[in-house]
Amino acid sequence: MAVFCGARVRPLDRRVYSITLVIEPNTAFLRAARAGQLDTVLDLLDSGAVKDINTCNSNGLNALHLAAKDGHISVVEELLKRGATVDAATKKGNTALHIACLAGQEDVARALLGAGARADAQSAAGFTPLYMAAQENHAGCVKMLLAAGASQTLATEDGFTPLAVAMQQGHDRVVAELLESDTRGKVRLPALHIAAKKNDVKAAMLLLENEHNPDACSKSGFTPLHIAAHYGNVGVAKALLSAGADSGRAAKHNITPLHVASKWGQLAMVDLLVENGANIASVTRDGLTPLHCAARSGHSNVVSRLLQHGAPITSKTKNGLTPLHMSVQGEHVETAKVLLSEGAPIDDVTVDYLTALHVAAHCGHVKVAKLLLDRNADANARALNGFTPLHIACKKNRLKVVELLLKYGASKSSTTESGLTPLHVAAFMGCMNIALVLVGAGADADAATARGETPLHLAARAHQTDLVRVLLRNNAKVEARAREEQTPLHVAARLGHADIAALLLQHGADVAATTKDHYTPLHIAAKEGKEEVASILLDHNAPIEAETRKGFTPLHLAAKYGDIGVARLLLARGAQPDAPGRSHITPLHMATYYGHPDIALLLLDKGASPHSLAKNGHSALHIACRHNHPDIAFALLEHDADPGVKSKAGFTPLHMAAQEGHEDCVEMLIERGADVNVPANNGLTPVHLAASEGRTAVLKALLAAGGRCGARTRDGYTPLHAAAHHAHLAAARALLDSGADVTARAAHGFTPLHQAAQQGHTLVIQLLLKNNADPNALSASGQTACAIADRLGYISAVEALRPVTENTLSQAVGDSEISGTVGLRNLIVASTLKVLWFAGLAPYPDTSAGAFPYPPPGDAPRRSSPLRPPGQPSRSVDESITITGALMSLKLGSDV
Repeated sequence: MAVFCGARVRPLDRRVYSITLVIEPNTAFLRAARAGQLDTVLDLLDSGAVKDINTCNSNGLNALHLAAKDGHISVVEELLKRGATVDAATKKGNTALHIACLAGQEDVARALLGAGARADAQSAAGFTPLYMAAQENHAGCVKMLLAAGASQTLATEDGFTPLAVAMQQGHDRVVAELLESDTRGKVRLPALHIAAKKNDVKAAMLLLENEHNPDACSKSGFTPLHIAAHYGNVGVAKALLSAGADSGRAAKHNITPLHVASKWGQLAMVDLLVENGANIASVTRDGLTPLHCAARSGHSNVVSRLLQHGAPITSKTKNGLTPLHMSVQGEHVETAKVLLSEGAPIDDVTVDYLTALHVAAHCGHVKVAKLLLDRNADANARALNGFTPLHIACKKNRLKVVELLLKYGASKSSTTESGLTPLHVAAFMGCMNIALVLVGAGADADAATARGETPLHLAARAHQTDLVRVLLRNNAKVEARAREEQTPLHVAARLGHADIAALLLQHGADVAATTKDHYTPLHIAAKEGKEEVASILLDHNAPIEAETRKGFTPLHLAAKYGDIGVARLLLARGAQPDAPGRSHITPLHMATYYGHPDIALLLLDKGASPHSLAKNGHSALHIACRHNHPDIAFALLEHDADPGVKSKAGFTPLHMAAQEGHEDCVEMLIERGADVNVPANNGLTPVHLAASEGRTAVLKALLAAGGRCGARTRDGYTPLHAAAHHAHLAAARALLDSGADVTARAAHGFTPLHQAAQQGHTLVIQLLLKNNADPNALSASGQTACAIADRLGYISAVEALRPVTENTLSQAVGDSEISGTVGLRNLIVASTLKVLWFAGLAPYPDTSAGAFPYPPPGDAPRRSSPLRPPGQPSRSVDESITITGALMSLKLGSDV
């Protein structure tokens, strides 16, 4: 015996052997099953060459499917015995029972059912074994399946049942078997629909005798009478009506048989239905009457008959469409004539004020349009948005309709609500031939819309190059100004339409034209990143250093919006890398603020100075550290930027990074030698700011680098005062761990404990007390921390302080200090005036709103609630001018 992959092959099977030597085992197994070669199948299974008895081919057919198809019962039985899955499905969802019934293999079907095959299994399209047997006229299989309990009610996805397909195919024996078997009367509904479709009166009568419901609906809601009406099968329709079918039965979307007959032009059916009481004025969900349906389909004879029966000629759909609109939409001239001759209003409008002529113009139906115009339709009727038929014809590029409308007196200068003329519409839509016709007929090429745009603006915006050329050749103003003083060249620059920009320049467009805000086309190209347009503009001598109203050059805008290509082009063409804009802001400031490291590096490489200062004294390094752009900060430092440079208010880049908590920038600046204890003009150090904002990680880095936790502002406030005021527990703990003085006094004798009490920060109070803070320390006005908390109503703070305080209320506290009539009020105002400048809360003398308009990259930190002096009520009317305690001086303020 020969051996293949461990399988024994009998000498008798030389043909199979010769094949299997070159075929892999699974393929050989499937072919043997299909050929009914049981020995080969068994050899391949017994040898282990085929691991999975359910292995299948690319279509999902396994050995059981293949054997079932050709009736190899012995192979089927052996496979079932060895555990083949009886209901395994192909890719189309067919089981072996489907295949056996389709092929009429009764013995195989019997074996499969005996092995537990599901008689009602449905394929992907909804086919059951019973449906397949009925379709192929295999009466024996049908009988067997019915005996096994197969359901006749299961339909395909198209709604067909076994009985329906059997009747359609004319399989009388199968039909008889199905009808005889059914006792529940559920299967005749689809069959009755089929009989109605085929006009099979005999079958319909048979079904009606067994089921007295002629109005039974399909899944889609249609009755047999709807089907008969569709196909014009009057014979079946009469049978249905005689059996009591409802002539006005509404199906899905309220469609009646009369709607269906009218749509399909079934005149005899229309007559029959009307004679049997069908409602001539019935409406669908969308408001369509049978007359609408007939008019839309162009059935003039049906339209005439319906009108004779009294159909309402002025009826409207939900959108306001009349039968005349419908006939025009379908370009049914004869139908439109019938309607007009019967008195249909020619200029009747929809809910959007569209006339039938608007519809004809939209669809490009010249013959119907001429009919309407000959019947005196209004050629200048305005729709809801002001569009006339001529506007619509221009929009849809209906040249013949445009010529017809102009011939009948349509206005060339009529405007929509937004001021669009027909030429505007044609220009925007790129309808060149229509534009030529309009211009030739005298249309104004420079007419302006409500926004001041001419057809040339719109053609440029829509990138209609040919239209731009046509308009320019017909003397359209190349320098026409729209809203904000934009020319067509500005529009082309904004949208990057290089060919149109070149064309406009060739026709004399001003390359230096400015908008209301002094933007040139080059500014706009730079802002929008349109490099090709920018190059064309520069080739035509666009002013490269022109400034906008806010003082920015095209390079400023390229730096702001981050287009490296435009920035490189501008620099290559001679743009100044350090051009100072308003408030002395340079392109480098811009690129840094908006986080464009590639442009910042380009500018530095092209000679931009890292030392340039804005009007407030800010360098690009200040901005990079404030906004956490460490890559840009690194590039600036590599180009020798000064890490200790001070703004006019005395703040360094380290102040910025510390306040915002940007660890990378802080570490980088410290490595480059930045002074961690440098005070600003008001005495704030980076340590103060980190503590004030609760930037614990940065605070620890600063302290580790030598930052002094005892540094004082001009009013004597330490970083611990700041942390206590803002309830930054972790920051306070870090400062205390580094030796911060818990008893340090600032203005008005405030200790950190006073600050925490004033804000009601109980946890901070507890931390300070654990670190030996003196609860009996008195402020300058003689108040303890407990007295302050009590006055302000901080119950938990009072509870923490009272047990350790000797005198809970100082004798110095009185109503006068609250009312502000003596002492404290004056102290508050005086201290406010004293502190505001140092704190940065009042504008610096050089500050101007708009120093950096997008917004300013200056010192404008977030402000926490201001610190109040002892006794100041939390909702005092004087809060707006109150001394913010020490922490007024812990804010950078607006430094731009």
